[in-house]
Amino acid sequence: MKINYDPFKRKNSGGIRAAVLGMNDGLVSNFCLVMGVSGGIADTANTNIILLAGYAALIAGSLSMAAGEYISVQSEKEINEKKIGEKKSRILNNPSTEEEKLVLIYIDKGFSTNESQKIAKKIISNPKVALQTISIEHLGLNPSELGSPWIAAISSLLAFAVGASIPLIPFLFLNLFQANVLTSILSGVALLFVGGIISKSSGKNMLWGSIRMLLIGSFAASITFLMGFLIGVSI
Repeated sequence: MKINYDPFKRKNSGGIRAAVLGMNDGLVSNFCLVMGVSGGIADTANTNIILLAGYAALIAGSLSMAAGEYISVQSEKEINEKKIGEKKSRILNNPSTEEEKLVLIYIDKGFSTNESQKIAKKIISNPKVALQTISIEHLGLNPSELGSPWIAAISSLLAFAVGASIPLIPFLFLNLFQANVLTSILSGVALLFVGGIISKSSGKNMLWGSIRMLLIGSFAASITFLMGFLIGVSI
């Protein structure tokens, strides 16, 4: 029987996952938006429209990401709680059947039949331990590690805001041309960093993950800049 439970993945699948994805989304979306708007500005001395659009996107995106993460994690948690609740009911109402399943699991793990029976009997004698063990072995879920929707939502909100603020910083102090150059540099470095983190968390090559993220983000920003330039915005 294949066991799907991964304790490291479960512990880090809430707040950390939401933070990394939130920062990536905020960075890429606002980098593209900033470049798109700057490409269409006629008055190169006026960057207020970029700041207005950028901070509006930052606020809207942060709240949207937070709401989405909360609903997603809360829904998944409720589904998993239902599955665990069903297992709890079976343990209380029909412990012998669940004990037999545990015996088969431990035989499959390499224990002898006698050893498996002793282990299963010991586990099933304690309902709390039995629920945790059976949930992990059968469902790949640990009842104590179902994730917090609030942590996921807040992590996503803050990370999106941080990521989305990076492309905006140069426009607070510099003219359009200088800000475009600096925001491209800052966003490029941030894309390399985020890409590396995502690749590391998935067990992939960090260097390739960083370069891939940089290429994708830069390509998207270049296209939006070109579209903004072609369409044009008169301030």
